[in-house]
Amino acid sequence: MKARIATIVMAALLVLYLVFVTNYAILLINSAEPVAKALGFALVVLPAIGAWVLIADLVFVVRGERLLAKLGSEGGLPVDNLPRLPSGRADPVAADAEFPMYRAEVDADPESWRAWLRLGLAYDASGDRRRARWATRKAIALHRSTGT
Repeated sequence: MKARIATIVMAALLVLYLVFVTNYAILLINSAEPVAKALGFALVVLPAIGAWVLIADLVFVVRGERLLAKLGSEGGLPVDNLPRLPSGRADPVAADAEFPMYRAEVDADPESWRAWLRLGLAYDASGDRRRARWATRKAIALHRSTGT
């Protein structure tokens, strides 16, 4: 719940930033100075990139949550019985010990979005966010291509 609120707040702050940058770019474009106009046109690119990244990330989150809900309704989510750190996160050493089981599941069935999603959860528990997102993206792509 806290993570969802933090995500909403960060997205709202990014949108606010993009509005201010776009407004400043328009002011520069309307300036009489050629250098200011050039800077204004260059500055328009930043909000466009920021909006694209925000939308892509929100689409990823929505699709990932749908897959997690589907996997959970099927009873396919891994049991989370890992020891916890004082921060509440899973102990990465214990998560690393369980990781080979999820990697073997993907190796046995590389076309299973369920196996890839569980691998993403294992990466996340191990603290490897980049690979967790990569495995989750792979699960989303497989789910979209198979529709199962």
